Amino acid sequence: MVFFELFAHNPTIIKVPAGQTLFAEGEDGHLMFVLASGKAEVIVNNRVVETLQHGNIVGEMGIVSPGPRSASVVASTDCEFVAVDEKRFQFLVQQTPFFATQVMRVMAERLRAVNQMVTPIEDI
Repeated sequence: MVFFELFAHNPTIIKVPAGQTLFAEGEDGHLMFVLASGKAEVIVNNRVVETLQHGNIVGEMGIVSPGPRSASVVASTDCEFVAVDEKRFQFLVQQTPFFATQVMRVMAERLRAVNQMVTPIEDI
C-alpha cells in the first residue's frame, strides 16, 4: 500500500539508523509514521511479524487510540519516517476518505496476522 504522496508537503522526518528503534513495545504512542525510505521490522513479543518498506504506515493504533505501543519497530537499514500527528491525521481523513479506509485496512490485516500466530488453547 503506497499513499506516500499524501505526506509529501511539510513532512516531519525522523531518521532512524539501521539497528535502532523507532519506538518500542509498551511506550506511549500518539503518532503514526510513514516509511519514506529504507526497510524496518515490526516486532511483537521478540518476533518479527512484518517487514515494512517505502510507503507503509506504522503506529496507526497510537493515532487512533493513544496508549501503549503493541509492537516495536526496528530499522533493518537506515530509514526515514514521516511523523503524522493527530491534527494532520484528522486533516487527511477529512480531505481523503480513501486514506481512512486504507488505515482501517492496515489495522484489520495486522490484527488477522497476529490472530493467526496465536496458538488456540485446545492446542496447548
